[in-house]
Amino acid sequence: MPRQTGIDDLDARLIALFTEQPHVGVLGASRTLGVARGTVQARLDRLEERGVVTSYAPHVSSEALGYPVTAFCTLEIRQRQGHAPVVAHLSAIPEVLEIHSITGVGDLIVRIVARDNADLGRVIDEIIDDTHVLRANTAICLVTHLDHRTGPLVEAAAASKDS
Repeated sequence: MPRQTGIDDLDARLIALFTEQPHVGVLGASRTLGVARGTVQARLDRLEERGVVTSYAPHVSSEALGYPVTAFCTLEIRQRQGHAPVVAHLSAIPEVLEIHSITGVGDLIVRIVARDNADLGRVIDEIIDDTHVLRANTAICLVTHLDHRTGPLVEAAAASKDS
């Protein structure tokens, strides 16, 4: 059976509600959306099973935790062992928030945070302290104009399903 893709308007409204009000709960969502509690639960279960909704965890501000400096580090790595050894090394560094394989000049792009610029130097030293890392190129984020978001994507996915 092919995996179902896309979402409909009710799914989109449900995702938006839980994004805006994470503590709403199933009963509160059913009241707010005007649908049965069972419908809300079934929709949430289906969205989770399909991997559309991956977490109900809180969004944590690294800045509020004392890490106001954000940087992106592009790494070139030795590829004989693949990405796994470097990913394992980077995953052990708490200030590493994301790791993505990329195309182009580098092999990995890593989003990192630090307490200040001197601390950023320490984090970068930890990152490159791996025999598989050949070169690092780091860019410090000066201003975040648009933080990670999915709302407009959810709306677009629902609209394309309805058309």
